[in-house]
Amino acid sequence: MGLLEFQKLPVNTLVGADWKTFQGITQGQRIDSGYKMKYGLTKAVCRLLSPLKSMQDRRYDKRLKGESDMDPVFILGHWRSGTTFVHNVLAHDKHFGYTTTYQTVFPHIMMWGQPFFKKTMAWLMPDKRPTDNMELGVDLPQEEEFALSNMMPYSYYNFWFLPQNMMDYCDRFLTMEKATEEEKRVFQETFLKLVKISLWNTKGTQYLSKNPPHTGKIKEILEIFPNAKFIYLMRNPYTVFESTRSFFINTILPLQLQRISTKEMEQNILDAYSRLYHRYEEDKKLIPEGNLLEIKFEDFEANAMEMTEKIYRTLSIPGFEEARADIAAYLDTKKGYKKNAYKYDPRTVELVEKHWGFALEQWDYRL
Repeated sequence: MGLLEFQKLPVNTLVGADWKTFQGITQGQRIDSGYKMKYGLTKAVCRLLSPLKSMQDRRYDKRLKGESDMDPVFILGHWRSGTTFVHNVLAHDKHFGYTTTYQTVFPHIMMWGQPFFKKTMAWLMPDKRPTDNMELGVDLPQEEEFALSNMMPYSYYNFWFLPQNMMDYCDRFLTMEKATEEEKRVFQETFLKLVKISLWNTKGTQYLSKNPPHTGKIKEILEIFPNAKFIYLMRNPYTVFESTRSFFINTILPLQLQRISTKEMEQNILDAYSRLYHRYEEDKKLIPEGNLLEIKFEDFEANAMEMTEKIYRTLSIPGFEEARADIAAYLDTKKGYKKNAYKYDPRTVELVEKHWGFALEQWDYRL
């Protein structure tokens, strides 16, 4: 267990942002009373560390900036759809590279100085995710959106800090419906840089992405990686709502600089799910034939090894036989894992059926 409880961290993850990104996110925004000390300390640490970015930029330009031909694998799906478990399973194939938990917080201190900062981060962070007991570790695979939010101002995860802007960020940086061409360009350039550094750091040959916000960016991703592979996870929407509400409400507490009511967060979750769902359904038509596999998480959970083999075979991903033993060993450690149990109260059923009936119908999840 880390030194501090997750919800009592004196700073938020913007400590690892460069100064331009920090200003782009926070400038002109209201900081609610009660969070000004967290904001001030986060700002001070960010300002102190930000000049170190230039050292990495020089090394990146010298070693990694050139053209590259890559076909990453993207694990898509709404939050709490099982993307973390699938990511952890596939990441045990050593040919995959990925973004680490350390990299999501300190993306500008990767190509030098890692040992010191990694040790400090490991000392402070818990060893389990507070919402679901999934393992945490500085070198474990992590979704890359937190890294992107520290590298550019155009990330949906800005809502963790400024939740009053959540639906504006949804339309601009989640579904990209209202993003400008400049915002799209910056996202693509920043993401490509992140992928290259991630592969260099983990010594992988194929990038493995797990990032729910990418579910709304298929068009922009294909413009960078025309032959990218996609795994889309579906899960019982009643469970997704209950789990997302718990995850968002608990995770936002140590990160937010503004208050948001549970009722407003619930409505944002309902609306963002709908917009993300429809964006995906429209843009998946752009994915080349043979490069998309849609899976119910319940099926993966019931027989992870068989479904993993299906993923490799369907998407023509190399290396399954070489990785089989490592994947099986990891799955053995998960036997007996106690996941959260959800009982759907009448209000949950009413909200999900009213707002997400299209998903219940398409995926056959009616009670």
